[in-house]
Amino acid sequence: MISKHSTASGAHFAFTDRWGGVSAVPYEELNLGGAVGDEPGAVRKNRALAAESLGVDPDRVVWMNQVHGRDVAVVDGPWGSDAEIPAVDAVVTARKGLALAVLTADCTPVLLADPVAGVAAAAHAGRPGMVAGVVPAAVEAMVQLGADPGRIVARTGPAVCGRCYEVPEAMRADVAAVEPAAYAETSWGTPAVDVTAGVHAQLERLGVHDREHSPVCTLESSDHFSYRRDRTTGRLAGYVWLD
Repeated sequence: MISKHSTASGAHFAFTDRWGGVSAVPYEELNLGGAVGDEPGAVRKNRALAAESLGVDPDRVVWMNQVHGRDVAVVDGPWGSDAEIPAVDAVVTARKGLALAVLTADCTPVLLADPVAGVAAAAHAGRPGMVAGVVPAAVEAMVQLGADPGRIVARTGPAVCGRCYEVPEAMRADVAAVEPAAYAETSWGTPAVDVTAGVHAQLERLGVHDREHSPVCTLESSDHFSYRRDRTTGRLAGYVWLD
C-alpha cells in the first residue's frame, strides 16, 4: 500500500510500505532498494508497480546512490541506462512531471516542493546526513532555482522515532551539539536521537513552515522495513513530483 498526498497547487508526495510487491523473504514484498541483495528483476518489477500505482512513468523516476552525505544533484531527467548514478543524498529538479525518489529503512525521507516556482527535491536524512546538513543543502539548491522557503511544502515519511533510536551518550551529545532538537531519550530511558525532529527544526529555521511528518516509526511497524530491527531487509521509497 502506498500513501499519497497531493496539494491543490499540483505537488504530489508519496511513501511506500512493504506490501504489494514481488520480492521474497527477507525482502518481502515491495522492496525498492537495488543494493540490498534482492533479485534485480524483482526490484525492477517492484519499482514499476509502485510508479504505475502513482500514475508515474517508471522511466521518469530519478533514484540516488545514497551515501549519508550532504551532496545535492540538480537534474532535468533520469540518469541514462548506462550512466553511473552519482553518490548524492538529495536531488532537485525544476522539471515538471519528473519524479524524485529517496530510499530508506529507518532514515528520514524528506520531500520538498515549491509548486509556484516549479521546483521539487527529495533528500535522504539519516543521522549523519541530518548532522551534515543535507536538508539545508537541498533547500539552498531549490532557492537557486527560484524556490521561496515560505512557499515550500515539506513532508517527511516513516522513520525510526526518537523513542526507539538508541545511541551511545557521546553520540547523542555530538548530534545535539549540532542540532539540539534531535536530543531524545528512548521509551526505556536511554540516550537516543530523533532525526525527524532535527530535520523539522532545520526546516523551520530556513523558513519552511508548511510541514507534516508521518506518525509511523519504522522500527515499531511490521508494515515497514527497518534496518535496525531486521538488518537484512528491503527499502521503502518516498516520491515527489509536480504537475
